[in-house]
Amino acid sequence: MTGGDGPAGGDHRLHLLRQMLRIRRFEERTVELYSATAIRGFLHLDIGEEACAVGVTGALAPDDAVVATYREHGHALARGMTMRAVMAELEGKVEGVSRGRGGSMHLFDAATRFYGGYAIVGGGLPVAVGLALADKLQGLPRVTACFFGDGAVAEGEFHESMNLAALWDLPVLFVCENNLYAMGTALARAQSEPDLAVKAAAYRVPSWAVDGMDVLAVEEAATRAVEAVRRGGPHFLELRTYRFRAHSMYDPDRYREKSEIEAWKERDPIPALEAVLVADGALDDDTLARIEAEVAAEVDDAVAFAEAGTLEPVSDVGSHVTATPQADGGLP
Repeated sequence: MTGGDGPAGGDHRLHLLRQMLRIRRFEERTVELYSATAIRGFLHLDIGEEACAVGVTGALAPDDAVVATYREHGHALARGMTMRAVMAELEGKVEGVSRGRGGSMHLFDAATRFYGGYAIVGGGLPVAVGLALADKLQGLPRVTACFFGDGAVAEGEFHESMNLAALWDLPVLFVCENNLYAMGTALARAQSEPDLAVKAAAYRVPSWAVDGMDVLAVEEAATRAVEAVRRGGPHFLELRTYRFRAHSMYDPDRYREKSEIEAWKERDPIPALEAVLVADGALDDDTLARIEAEVAAEVDDAVAFAEAGTLEPVSDVGSHVTATPQADGGLP
């Protein structure tokens, strides 16, 4: 998949590179902000897994839907949320995509049809099935892409959702980002069948595994799957990837050997794509420096926007909820 002006052409591949760099540099800055307590609560990073978010979302149409996990910064940015709005959300500001109420794990944006951000493992799967069912009942040619990790495959929601999607022939693209450890348990110790594509195929859903560290391979597989889903019926992609950082900022990461992490870093999707572009004459040092500078400026702008943002007044705590507190603090 090299050369030309099509999906894998030089210009498009530069776009993929830029998107992955935007996610990487954004998250690297969030580490600094978290350490400075500008971001609080939980923070789960995509670093190392950028090819998954960028490759899949690039295969979707604007009217398709995306359902993600609590590790969703990359998906949100790749889908089209502004970096300003995502950073403001992480800092708990009203200008954030969820008015500062959701934080890192609950990004939501109806304008880009991004329906979460779910803190519960596997929690987005039934939502994706519901969105796809609604589209099918209305005769809308839309696809719902649902991201989840390998840990979710051990949850009941996964099996129920796969079964219903297959029975009802729903337009869902199930995207498993298999980073081998779920929250902190090795895949072989948690799954009786560690080949997750094989497990998904048991539901008679077309399933295949993809190198999740190769953004071109991910995009090619996702494009093929999305086209098939749009024609009718769910598909499953197992993206074999790896997170370079711990499960969350609180995780001491004692369940992996450092040598294993370093070995996976040799397959970093960003320098891997850079090497392909350089070999094809589509990228040089000046172009890369320009992209990096533009991304750095965007990150700086997002941080400044978030820091200048507004904390929600305590008087508004009862707004945007299903039950409004009474003046004495009780519920009606």
